[in-house]
Amino acid sequence: MKVGFLIIDMQNLFLHDHMEKLNVSQACEYINHVSGLLRAKDQIVVHIKDVEGANADTDPEARNIIPEITVLPTDIQIEKEFSNAFWKTDLEQLLREHGVEFIIVAGFAAEHCVTFTINGAQERGFQAALLQKAILSTRPDAITSIYRDRHMISYPVIEFLMETIA
Repeated sequence: MKVGFLIIDMQNLFLHDHMEKLNVSQACEYINHVSGLLRAKDQIVVHIKDVEGANADTDPEARNIIPEITVLPTDIQIEKEFSNAFWKTDLEQLLREHGVEFIIVAGFAAEHCVTFTINGAQERGFQAALLQKAILSTRPDAITSIYRDRHMISYPVIEFLMETIA
């Protein structure tokens, strides 16, 4: 089984002013750990960047991924203009070309892009789960809701899965 890890909208524009309030460092720790586990087993790590309205940005660094997230040259980066990272992007095709069957989703924001992307994955026939403790939102109730209403996976389970991959 091939696993794809989708890291959504972990960008300066959205997170820079909320780093402590949202406990971004904890989410980044989980995201980086799972990314490392997957990379070690030649699984797919995809960073998804929201570029909607990017032409109006005055700060050239605004759309960059925050420095707390490890991005390696082997990682894939996808730009999106809509909340669902599958909508009008090559994400589905890319995942299918790599044989991905199971998707893990993490990032910002629980009530928008994270929810719409995990729904998009399931609508396209992928098995999908949220990475526990790696979902962010400016609304704490949104995190509670998404954890209640969607499948979750913890990093110890991912560690176990990666041990079973040859």
